[in-house]
Amino acid sequence: MSRIPPLAPAAAPEKSRQLLEGLAGPAGPMVSAMAHSPALLQGYLELSRAIKRVKLPRALGEKISLAVQEWLGCALCLDAHAEAGRGAGLSELDIALARQATATDVREAALIGYAMRVLAEPAAISEDDLAGLREHGWSDRVLADVVGLVSLNHLTGAFNLVAGLEPAR
Repeated sequence: MSRIPPLAPAAAPEKSRQLLEGLAGPAGPMVSAMAHSPALLQGYLELSRAIKRVKLPRALGEKISLAVQEWLGCALCLDAHAEAGRGAGLSELDIALARQATATDVREAALIGYAMRVLAEPAAISEDDLAGLREHGWSDRVLADVVGLVSLNHLTGAFNLVAGLEPAR
């Protein structure tokens, strides 16, 4: 049950209404509920658009999102990222492994592990950790992009959990 109810554009604060009306299609429940806070809605929309330009293959981005959302426990996000992952070519095994914060590919597993450390213990990431990721071929741009992707997933998962938004079953 929703604890922060979605708002119709007409009921939203003026800035949120403008943002909602500027969307390409109808807003989903999360975006409509975020409309209570024009600052949050604007920040989410801008970060979401920016993260679409990360230098990660889409399938790998979905694996990272699945790992983060599994840790957070957001069922709505897990469903959305599993579906997006399938659309990006992930198998059911890929999805299951990502939810366990790993992958069959050692390079990807290392990056997913890094993403989880960014989420849970960023202060513990050392120069040696970053050097190991670079040895796997990950660039500093990718390392920075992962921080952004993890941050976006934390925002959406935390908001959905607080708002009480769940998948339609």
